[in-house]
Amino acid sequence: MDLRHRVPPTAHDGAIHHPNRRKRDSSPTSSASSPKASDALPLPLYLTNAIFFTLFFSVAYFLLHRWRDKIRSHTPLHVVTLSEIAAIFSLIASFIYLLGFFGIDFVQSFITRASHDVWDVDEAVSESSPRPSPSTSITKLPPVECSLISQDDEDIVRSVVNGVTPSYALESRLGDCRRAAAIRRAALQRMTGRSLEGLPLDGFDYDSILGQCCEMPVGYVQIPVGVAGPLLLDGFEYTVPMATTEGCLVASTNRGCKAIYASGGASSVVLRDCMSRAPVVRFSTAKRAAQLKFFLEDPLNFDTLSVVFNRSSRFARLQGIQCAMAGKNVYLRFTCSTGDAMGMNMVSKGVQNVLDFLQNDFPDMDVIGISGNYCSDKKPSAVNWIEGRGKSVVCEAIIKEEVVKKVLKTNVSALVELNMLKNLTGSAIAGALGGFNAHASNIVSAVFIATGQDPAQNIESSHCITMMEAVNDGRDLHISVTMPSIEVGTVGGGTQLASQSACLNLLGVKGASKESPGSNSRLLATIVAGSVLAGELSLMSAIAAGQLVNSHMKYNRSSKDVTKISS
Repeated sequence: MDLRHRVPPTAHDGAIHHPNRRKRDSSPTSSASSPKASDALPLPLYLTNAIFFTLFFSVAYFLLHRWRDKIRSHTPLHVVTLSEIAAIFSLIASFIYLLGFFGIDFVQSFITRASHDVWDVDEAVSESSPRPSPSTSITKLPPVECSLISQDDEDIVRSVVNGVTPSYALESRLGDCRRAAAIRRAALQRMTGRSLEGLPLDGFDYDSILGQCCEMPVGYVQIPVGVAGPLLLDGFEYTVPMATTEGCLVASTNRGCKAIYASGGASSVVLRDCMSRAPVVRFSTAKRAAQLKFFLEDPLNFDTLSVVFNRSSRFARLQGIQCAMAGKNVYLRFTCSTGDAMGMNMVSKGVQNVLDFLQNDFPDMDVIGISGNYCSDKKPSAVNWIEGRGKSVVCEAIIKEEVVKKVLKTNVSALVELNMLKNLTGSAIAGALGGFNAHASNIVSAVFIATGQDPAQNIESSHCITMMEAVNDGRDLHISVTMPSIEVGTVGGGTQLASQSACLNLLGVKGASKESPGSNSRLLATIVAGSVLAGELSLMSAIAAGQLVNSHMKYNRSSKDVTKISS
């Protein structure tokens, strides 16, 4: 037998990471170099198996027959004859052989598969394929980094690559989130042949996201955080953190904050604070569906439903139920306060309590889904634009004439005209839904990412109408933003991660308010609206003054040649 010692290739070996690499061919030549346990048997494998199978079952039958006779004759079972002793040893020997053949060889096939497919592939290619000529085009993959620290980790990587160990189960099996991320990362690179160099692994607390923020992590993305301000809002100054990769955004918002500060600050008011969830249920007839609608909208039943709903949390307080019908289907839009949490999970639990309660009086009610899109979450909708969702906020400021000219480099009449033709008329022509503004989503997204909010809820949270008009005999500018559905929280989700928690702390709204539950999340919503006010003021001024292109060419263009950056 030809036993050759093979050294595992290094992480930068292209043979491991080629995405189009095929498994080694099972030809007689290749199999000869891979010894098998059956090579040591004096007889052919099928004869050996037949002998031990026959021995095992015949001896087992003999012993069972003897023990039955002893039981009938009341002979002690521990008194054995020489033939019975030989039969017992034969049974044990045949069992060990069969276990080894069908058990160990089966397990070994999975263990050796990786080495046959990966370690020997270079030898198979070098022996069976001619060397490429100098003119042959060879595609070189980028070097794949290896963050493994032990042979145990290497074994686990192979297990993940071969599909034996599920990638999603690494954290629970290893008990070390950082190590699980490193192993998953190495396995991913090996399976795809693509390098993750540049995606950081170290410097992050992977335990903090387990079971709540992200599954199957392989690293984290770095997003720069800038600050705009101070924003003078309701008599207090706030330095606003903004996580973004768009140049000029922070600088523009900062200029808007400067103009607001120089004019005496902005003021805000929270019109409503409620999160919504709208399940969809179905009945056999529209008449029966209407009976549920009338029952839920009857003021006499509200107190009972509130008690059932409010059991879900000490902060959840049912505010109302709005029903809409489509044939025999009913959409039930529940709204409630949720303290300092954004509140989606809280309101969902309350809704489930009410649905369970309604089954007593409406046993024929078929619950189709806990969410029927009448909520409406993470999508533009008229119901959020009209009824509001989360925090409904209005923020306003009066910008003095001299500030408009010196800081914003434009004039009041030009801003008023531009706002009417762009934000109002232009958006109406475009058929905008909640998009009567210049770039509210820019600021909302940046603040959301920095403070650990759900970035997908930027969709409805950016619903905004920007209004401008000349006041004080046309000298000064009154500007306001009305945002009916800002969905934010200061507890839960990404708000508890270290970086996002630090940004919340910068604003003075970290965690839950013990004195007045819900006040921190409402304050955060007003800061978001105030930041949008500053961003709208600055961008509209840049457009009115013809400075938009020049400012973006200065702050939003990179002089670095990205083609020369190594991957």
